[in-house]
Amino acid sequence: MGVLIGVPIVVLGFALRFNALLVVTIAGVATGIAGGLQTVEIVSAFGKAFADNRYMGLIWLTLPVIALLERNGLKEQARHLISRLQAATTGRVLMLYFVIRQITAALGLTSLGGHAQMVRPLIAPMAEAAAANRHGDLPDAVRQQIRANASAVDNIAVFFGEDIFIAIQSILLIKGFLEQNGVVVEPLQVSVWAIPTAVAALVIHAIRLILLDRNLSHQMSAFKRSAAR
Repeated sequence: MGVLIGVPIVVLGFALRFNALLVVTIAGVATGIAGGLQTVEIVSAFGKAFADNRYMGLIWLTLPVIALLERNGLKEQARHLISRLQAATTGRVLMLYFVIRQITAALGLTSLGGHAQMVRPLIAPMAEAAAANRHGDLPDAVRQQIRANASAVDNIAVFFGEDIFIAIQSILLIKGFLEQNGVVVEPLQVSVWAIPTAVAALVIHAIRLILLDRNLSHQMSAFKRSAAR
């Protein structure tokens, strides 16, 4: 049980709001010592983990690109595009992105979207512009609500869409877990049965976005009445 000492260290460190990198490093060292590893072996394990996952650092390269695009008017162009579409609403914009994101995730293209690459510079401003086009200037609380829903759309769509792609890590995880419990399945079976779940998520979230449009209308009506007083 001593090798589990890293778990309470991580929980306590995060609860006390210590530096996350420092907490994880200490937890890893403590786990290694509890497991009987020598200092050189612990350092080697850290080095191997870094080398195996170095490609994760590539995500940081997108941030300067996004910043340059935003500085040169990406958000403004997104808002201008939506403002020309009279039929656009916040719910419809987000629903269109949900469908595209889920389909691309089902094809294994999970990197085409994302909060930093797509939601913040494009989807959220377009959703806000659709609401402003119908209701006028938006209070900050409404803007934050729209941004939260834009982020939720990205999360939910990719979460339920990626399991349809047979060569995704989650499929292998499900297969391994079931086999450990005596249930033998093929990855294709798991992938096929992920389709009804993805469709259900699509329908449920479509209803949520319809309700979001109604909720925004009620909020803006109440806001305008209070402002008129």
